Amino acid sequence: MMLQDQIIELITQAARKAQKKGDLPKTALPPVTVNRPKHAEQGDWSCALPLQIIRDVNNALKERGAERSSPLQIADIIAKRLPETPLLARTEVAKPGFINMFLNPAWLAAQAGEICQSGADYFRLPLGQGKRVQVEFVSANPTGPLHFGGARNAAIGDTLARLLENNGYIVQREYYINDRGTQMNIFAETLWRRYQQLFGLSVDIPDDGYPGAYMIDYARQIQAAQGDSLLALSDEQAIPRFRELGLAAVTAELADDLAMMRVFFDNWFSEQSLYEDGTFEHINTLLREQDDLYMKDDAVWFRASRYLPKSDRDEVFIRSNGEPGYYASDIAYHYNKFITRGFDWVINVWAVDHQNQAARMPAMLKALHIDPERLTIVLYDFVTLHRGGQEIKISKRSGELITMREVLEEVGVDAARYLLLSHSNEARIDFDIELAVAQNNENPVYYVQYAHARVSSILRKAREQAIDWGEADLSLLQDETELALLHKMLQLPEVVAEAIERFSPHLLPHYALDLARTFTKFYDACRVLSNDPTDAALSRARLQLVQATQIALAYSLELMGMNAPESM
Repeated sequence: MMLQDQIIELITQAARKAQKKGDLPKTALPPVTVNRPKHAEQGDWSCALPLQIIRDVNNALKERGAERSSPLQIADIIAKRLPETPLLARTEVAKPGFINMFLNPAWLAAQAGEICQSGADYFRLPLGQGKRVQVEFVSANPTGPLHFGGARNAAIGDTLARLLENNGYIVQREYYINDRGTQMNIFAETLWRRYQQLFGLSVDIPDDGYPGAYMIDYARQIQAAQGDSLLALSDEQAIPRFRELGLAAVTAELADDLAMMRVFFDNWFSEQSLYEDGTFEHINTLLREQDDLYMKDDAVWFRASRYLPKSDRDEVFIRSNGEPGYYASDIAYHYNKFITRGFDWVINVWAVDHQNQAARMPAMLKALHIDPERLTIVLYDFVTLHRGGQEIKISKRSGELITMREVLEEVGVDAARYLLLSHSNEARIDFDIELAVAQNNENPVYYVQYAHARVSSILRKAREQAIDWGEADLSLLQDETELALLHKMLQLPEVVAEAIERFSPHLLPHYALDLARTFTKFYDACRVLSNDPTDAALSRARLQLVQATQIALAYSLELMGMNAPESM
């Protein structure tokens, strides 16, 4: 249980006991909340429950004919009923009706030993209880290399998956391959023409084709594997064959590039499979039987407005040319996710330009008799690359799009992941390449990783000196910087819980930076290793504190998919 929840439970028990003993009338209690005050003199935790219940309490007292109470009096009553606990040193009431609680420094110091003993498990929470969650992310069209903008999708999706699987959820990472439709046909035709050109044939790529040099690279891969054996194909035969070969080449490249970013998918799901395995036809039949489809302008329309009361806009389900509409695959795909494969919860990570599509998804789920609350769509804004204050739009290497691999090769995976996570999903990112590669404290990535390396160095030196800090008198940890470091470590489960609840992985890099800064203040104020024998006991206690810091930092970095270096 998080410390925050333990404090809430203490307040809840005290309020109920006060009601049971007749100190307070038996009114309904709202959910108890606590927060961390901005000023140390107001305690480590503060609760405003008396202010929340004052009206109900006074209404009940009025019915009894008793005198009205004040929030301050209620706060005093609840504070006096708090159970005995090693967590708290003291409790104070403050105007106009707050209960301020101060953690017991001895209990706080003892948590260093608990963290050392439990490792990262100390910070993990049983939130998921085995709930099956699918996180679908990246899912860029398989018509070329991954643009750097897709790296933000990868960082957000993979970090959300790491957060979930570390806290009790069973997670599947999925890449949805859009391998059906007009764009794939244009891609295949472009690749076919590039293949022909490699053998000297005078053919042009389609006017709306893919002109990038990477298409020539894919054609060369096919040439190396197939030789000239495909030249005999007619155009009608070549398009499906080159769609197949091109898709294999692109997905292999995507998997390789994403692996470079430490992103690995459990499943690569083909859109085309929805039409081959009968899912789309089943959905078509289901929606027709429910009268959710109708004909207009030679097309089949889905009655989205039936399920979205504030909208009168319906969606094309099957176009006049017989091809499925834009939303048809979405309906079939989410039927497969929820009904066929039975996920309890699905999270889709989409770019902000899909916001209209996201707004329509609840209608589709309602038509499938699926609770829309089981689907979460995380929208994120775009990334702009900068170097030396100037925006970078074109790759210097190829004169075309800037790929994810190109940026990762220059700045490194850790810097890319950290900086891509460091803004809220809704914020646009200006990604500064010069900052990302800087080896100084202005670079937050460097600062956090250097803190972990420094912690590791201290522990390494202690081992070289044969110091055993396994048994330590942690009550010696009394310096304000030592206690502040422990306070900061104990916030990690709260940060994790909030990041999951709000789908806000950006909370992690900010926490890691705060933890690194708090450690630096401790390190500057307190000598850990001392040559003075009289300081031996204190050194052992501080070494446990340093080891606990190492665990917290490493776990924070792990959740972000970053390395925790032992030296730098």
